[in-house]
Amino acid sequence: MLIEDMRSDDWEAVRRIYEEGLATGDASFEVEAPPWAVWDEGHHRHSRLVARVAGRVVGWAALAPVSNRACYGGVAEVSLYVAAGWRARGVGKQLLAALIESSERHGIWSLYGSTFPENEASIRLQLACGFRAVGQRERIAKHGGIWRDTVITERRSKVIGTE
Repeated sequence: MLIEDMRSDDWEAVRRIYEEGLATGDASFEVEAPPWAVWDEGHHRHSRLVARVAGRVVGWAALAPVSNRACYGGVAEVSLYVAAGWRARGVGKQLLAALIESSERHGIWSLYGSTFPENEASIRLQLACGFRAVGQRERIAKHGGIWRDTVITERRSKVIGTE
């Protein structure tokens, strides 16, 4: 498996994997993947990664700014999705480790996750990669007409923003 920078021509594979995750009902409040231009505008230009096996994209990860305020310039929200047939095979852990390294290389001091508590695999992955649970937002929004909670996680860099 290779972890590489995402290219714009990866979008169809990335979108397919994103939609597989959304179809589970436990990946995001989103219900469909946006068009490339919308997704592209909402994510940092750096730290967009794909996992490839035999040239095929089997997972992806990216960072989105949490705010346009300058003081939060080093804080980013993590998105990570793995193709259904590749889950529980180490793809997510390799992607998240590479994303952490890339984020620090680009001056990000705090990574943030907002995960449905039912998505236990994602929470375990985050905790295994140095995130900590900092709280739970109760009934933060409706998904499919049902109020849902989210577990808030963060990973504070030990090399960026330590001064």
